[in-house]
Amino acid sequence: MKKTLVAYFSASGVTAKAAKILAQAAGADLYEIKPKVPYTREDLDWMDKNSRSSVEMNDPASRPEIDGKMENMEEYGTIFVGFPIWWYVAPTIINTFLESYDLSGKTVIPFATSGSSGMGKTNEKLLPSCQGAALLNGKMLNGNLSEASLKNWVEDVRGQE
Repeated sequence: MKKTLVAYFSASGVTAKAAKILAQAAGADLYEIKPKVPYTREDLDWMDKNSRSSVEMNDPASRPEIDGKMENMEEYGTIFVGFPIWWYVAPTIINTFLESYDLSGKTVIPFATSGSSGMGKTNEKLLPSCQGAALLNGKMLNGNLSEASLKNWVEDVRGQE
């Protein structure tokens, strides 16, 4: 049986917290997607159209470099991929991550955190980066999360695979 992975990118720590609880609930391995060049507070200023995150999100071809690579990706059949919502979609570093591996035959399930928005067009924008994989609908993981509250979702998702 293939293993389960929870891979996440977190700019402020909120998504990291959700990812750790989800990994416990799913009995999954945990992997942090780290940008080669870390984001500063100024980089994340969405009100500044010249900030790094704004420039990246306005360029559909943007693929920020990742520091390191997940070893043994072939061992995983299910990949939960988490991130903060930026401009109603996943940050483009998530596309970088997904495009770095052969996802053939795998199941990819996004999860996200946000202070105010939902998943938006996340799946639509991630689908081209998930060649050969089944991309399932994701879930917002905001607020007070517990391992018990996420176990039901994990079981439901596993029933869709």
